[in-house]
Amino acid sequence: MTSVNWIVLRRWLGRRLDILSTGGWLFGLLFFSLSLTPSLIPRHFTVQGILCGCAFAAGYAIGVFLEWLWNFLELRWPNRRVARWAGRLCAAACLLLAISFLWFSTGWQNSIRAGMGIAPVAARQPWFVAGIAIVPAAILIGIGTVIVHGVRTVSGWLSRRLPRRVALLGAMVLVGLATATIGDGVIARGLLFAADRFYGSIDRLAGIYDSAPQDPLRSGSEASFIPWDSIGLDARTYVQSGPTAEDIETLTHAPAQAPLRVYVGLRSADTAEARAALALAEMDRIGAFDRSVLVLVMPVGTGWVEPAAIDTLEILHHGDIASVAVQYSYLTSWLSLVSEPDVGVETARALFSAVYQRWTGMPKQTRPRLYLHGLSLGAYSSAASTSLYDVLSDPFDGALWVGPPFASAAWRTATANRNPGSPVWHPEIGDGSALRFANRGEGFLTGGRWGPMRIGFLQYPSDPIVFFDYAMLYREPAWLLGPRAPSVSPLLNWYPVITFLQVALDMALAQTAPIGFGHNYAPQDYFDAWLAITQPPGWTTAGLSRLRETLSRSGDRDAIGGGWFRPAISSPGAP
Repeated sequence: MTSVNWIVLRRWLGRRLDILSTGGWLFGLLFFSLSLTPSLIPRHFTVQGILCGCAFAAGYAIGVFLEWLWNFLELRWPNRRVARWAGRLCAAACLLLAISFLWFSTGWQNSIRAGMGIAPVAARQPWFVAGIAIVPAAILIGIGTVIVHGVRTVSGWLSRRLPRRVALLGAMVLVGLATATIGDGVIARGLLFAADRFYGSIDRLAGIYDSAPQDPLRSGSEASFIPWDSIGLDARTYVQSGPTAEDIETLTHAPAQAPLRVYVGLRSADTAEARAALALAEMDRIGAFDRSVLVLVMPVGTGWVEPAAIDTLEILHHGDIASVAVQYSYLTSWLSLVSEPDVGVETARALFSAVYQRWTGMPKQTRPRLYLHGLSLGAYSSAASTSLYDVLSDPFDGALWVGPPFASAAWRTATANRNPGSPVWHPEIGDGSALRFANRGEGFLTGGRWGPMRIGFLQYPSDPIVFFDYAMLYREPAWLLGPRAPSVSPLLNWYPVITFLQVALDMALAQTAPIGFGHNYAPQDYFDAWLAITQPPGWTTAGLSRLRETLSRSGDRDAIGGGWFRPAISSPGAP
């Protein structure tokens, strides 16, 4: 190539590069690279590509803004030519960084898998990651470009009557308000409405041709106050599944009763108070208050009640137990959590108030022991169902809240008041006589004397639904400070914006983790937690060990005589 051709090519390339934002590319490539580092949940290369594209777009936006701010403040580089080429060299360095990080990304993902005790994977198709990332990056940058052009257009209109900078500020405010209104008030609300309709239709139609239970003690039967067609698939799974008296006797080698289960669907009554009253009437009908143990269950967002949580409790108490659940939403928990976290609180409070009033009116010698339970968004709602000050004169017996979401006020308050020196992923509260945190169910079995009220939070350190925090956008989370949990990758580091995006995506992937990690809670942990909190009578150490081994055998739900006592219908049942 002649020197003349080289000069022409260099000038042409320079003009093309000048069209692009150097700051945008620099920050975009930097964010792309850092998004390849490990977080809490292993990621498939397709998901990793989407994350990288979103991270690139976020970095590009920040770089463009900083470049605009520099020019808006009328700052000048001492030598514009040197500054321009220095920026290009920095962007090239970031490109090399992105390529090298793509190369190392498989090892970083395997570091998460190693912490969870699962086999490593081979190469994660790094070039597929880069190719997939182009799509979300282009879409998001395109949306941002439209917004910027909107600001410029409105600013041009306003500048005819206002000073230039006042017009620019006014345009930014007006376009920002319009974008927020359209994005949140129209698009986001429309998507949530569509999701609610979609999940509601599934809840209404799935299993619609199944016949109602024949057992008069089951919700939805001919004798029940709850119409069978008013409860959906997840409710029917809960009502029709579970161990029978014969199943429990086979497992425990002791006499047992048939457990009682009540479920009120979202369509069973028009208001939360009416659904709570219906639940109370159904409990009276089947004799729920005559059992030794009574559990108020708040399901996850879709209405699902985790079988491992209730089955283990019913087996431990030889079936002498009644549980009641009331549905409050159709949406999955993580979607409800980021859009309307308080959606179940009204229902939880109505149910607790109705049952607690009846329970406190009974003689203490004959009334059942009362416990609260919830998983995920159900834990959020259950923990908010009552104030401690309202029950001090006659407290309920305890609660097991599993995978409490980061937005739970009860969880946040308790964690913030942990004993000095205890990590946020395993807080110690006072002497542990009333409230305990555990990363495994067996953690509730140690720690000294329990008091009359036993409240437990079960949380996995790798659960992003528990440990997400909006402040990660600009601040390192407390669970990365000090000693690190064994299941969290030692290569996980905090980066502004990046870690926020990573853990936000991890919330949607939380149940893809192997059982015992992420938001996938293991049967043996429920077993140990209920054992410590409810103190089931009549057990020997050898009998409990044998039962625990049976229930937790390799995490295989079919290991128990009849499996996890599945009904004839099937359900995805994901929180």
